[in-house]
Amino acid sequence: MGSVNYQEKIPNNVDLHQDRRLQRALEEWLPNYLDWWTEMGPDGFQRDDVYLRTAVSVDRDGWAHFDHVKMPDYRWGIFLTPRDTKRVIHFGDHMGEPAWEQVPGEYRNSLRRLIVTQGDTEPASVEQQRLLGQCCPSLYDLRNLFQVNVEEGRHLWAMVYLLHSYFGRDGREEAEAMLERRAGNADSPRILGTFNAPIEDWLSFFCFTTFTDRDGKYQLRALSESGFDPLARTCQFMLTEEAHHMFVGQTGIGRILKRTAEMMKKGDVRAQGGIPIDVIQRYVNQWYSLSLDLFGSEDSSNAASFFGSSLKGRDREEELTEHTALHESYKMTKFDANGREFVEDVPLRRAMNEVLRDAYVEDCEKAVRSWNRTLAAEGCDLEITLPNRRFHRGQGLYSEAKFDTRGQWLQASAWSARESEWLPTDADRAYVKSLMYAVTTPGEFAHWIAPPPRGIEGMPIEYEYVKFNEGSHFKKS
Repeated sequence: MGSVNYQEKIPNNVDLHQDRRLQRALEEWLPNYLDWWTEMGPDGFQRDDVYLRTAVSVDRDGWAHFDHVKMPDYRWGIFLTPRDTKRVIHFGDHMGEPAWEQVPGEYRNSLRRLIVTQGDTEPASVEQQRLLGQCCPSLYDLRNLFQVNVEEGRHLWAMVYLLHSYFGRDGREEAEAMLERRAGNADSPRILGTFNAPIEDWLSFFCFTTFTDRDGKYQLRALSESGFDPLARTCQFMLTEEAHHMFVGQTGIGRILKRTAEMMKKGDVRAQGGIPIDVIQRYVNQWYSLSLDLFGSEDSSNAASFFGSSLKGRDREEELTEHTALHESYKMTKFDANGREFVEDVPLRRAMNEVLRDAYVEDCEKAVRSWNRTLAAEGCDLEITLPNRRFHRGQGLYSEAKFDTRGQWLQASAWSARESEWLPTDADRAYVKSLMYAVTTPGEFAHWIAPPPRGIEGMPIEYEYVKFNEGSHFKKS
């Protein structure tokens, strides 16, 4: 396994041609997918040529090929890392057993649930971002948006392949349902709440790709440990592509902060049409807290079951010294109805969501430190901070109470009085949206964001990363 067969209607490295029934089923799903992409993918740019990378191999040095491609012609496909025939399960109740090539009957529903929930996030983010191209700050950024979009589409293909291959009629129905739900739709929303939140400006997009895609990284890492080998191998390759999404977000926020700090030297940032740091901070607070919810409840019997069943492990499970989590506990801070804090020892298996969230928080702190280095380099003594993980939570232990950004318990009235200090206001959103205008001249950038230090894959910053054709949003027929 390695090279991808691009002669196939559906590019893959899983020998799809050897299973004609499965191949036909996926080829029947393909037109429905393309219909969804046309309806809900990037609006107004389907005829344009975009400098995209396409996977041609799962090998470390050969998995990406760059060329101008129309997005509907992008070769979405199915790629798994090579199978290790000697791989054994290294956590949970099945530790030491050979990794499963087929779905264990007793875990069928749980595995399907994990795959569907992960898969549903991929088309959701494309839907959330579908109008952003119309106010792109540069061709460089427009190309990066589209690269993220097509790869989210390929990640959907990865999950759909598993559903079709291993879950029969139920899997096929779930695959169809993922094309029927819509982000933000009142009647048929996406499964997870964060993926129904609107993304109407590029500050939100960069926050989303910094924080929400970073959640995706940790969910994929946990699933890449799975005893179900096809799922593990699928997620291992998806992580290769996910890294770029976080790069887009983290460097995007860094470039906004650089421009803001430059403007601060000259006077009022708003007067110069920039984004003030306090507004950026409120957006960070919002998207970080929304993304924390994606890990689920801190004390979770479902998390315990997934770990015990060897379906979903921890981040870098193989680097740990004890893999059953049967005799350990996790000290968890809880609050009673009057806001009194106490610490409870929770069985470690029930705390697996929080263990994964710990790794995520540490990673996010690294991103914030890089932003603050950017500010310091411009002589700015202000900093971006992450709110406490109890702040603005809609899921888990802290969702039933109110906490400030330091994690202190508040009466609901006190929280409401200060909400506008901590979360984007309608005025913030209106102001940021007012700055969003399209810049389509190669090498030029919107005034509220700094250029990147370098281009893509050795190309100069002023390269024509998107070539507009007749019928494009920016070149009307």
